[in-house]
Amino acid sequence: MKKIILGSASPRRRELLEQIGIEFEVKVSSREEIYTATEPEAIVKELALEKASHVSEDIRESKEARKKMLVIGADTVVVLDGKILGKPKDEADAFQMLSALQGRAHQVYTGVAMLDYDENGNSRSICDAKRTDVYVHAMTEAEIRRYIDTGEPMDKAGSYGIQGKFAPFIDRIEGDYYNVVGLPVAYVYQTFKELGVFGQADESEKR
Repeated sequence: MKKIILGSASPRRRELLEQIGIEFEVKVSSREEIYTATEPEAIVKELALEKASHVSEDIRESKEARKKMLVIGADTVVVLDGKILGKPKDEADAFQMLSALQGRAHQVYTGVAMLDYDENGNSRSICDAKRTDVYVHAMTEAEIRRYIDTGEPMDKAGSYGIQGKFAPFIDRIEGDYYNVVGLPVAYVYQTFKELGVFGQADESEKR
């Protein structure tokens, strides 16, 4: 079994890992994140790897401490017409974003990076990004303002949370739902299995 560290302060990512029965610790780096990529998919992969790398570097103990350890970094962006929508600065900004999203489709990308350390303290990196298309019903101005009044949009990229009070306005999605929440947990779990994070499967599991 490997020690798993989640390099994210997101409560939603913590909840998703707990939901699938993963035991882990949370360590978050305060270092500034800078990216050079220009396309959303490349941006989230770069930032996810940067987060995992920063957390790994912040573990200041000897190389011994990094043996049999796996660090996860993740980053999610909401994209409309090729433009990344971050967290709203204020309610007016949230209203503008939600008005732009309503009645049409947008994309959500989540990058996941894993730094996998072996028994000798050497690491390999695995990094990928998943995309989900999200279709939002048409919304009235009153509906948008009522949703903003809940306070839910203010700490979320794109000004909404698919798992929260915005649920009535989601028409449909194409792709992984959990990717929109913030972590494609099936991808994470299956990658863990391939890496042998859980140890050797017994014969009953193999069947």
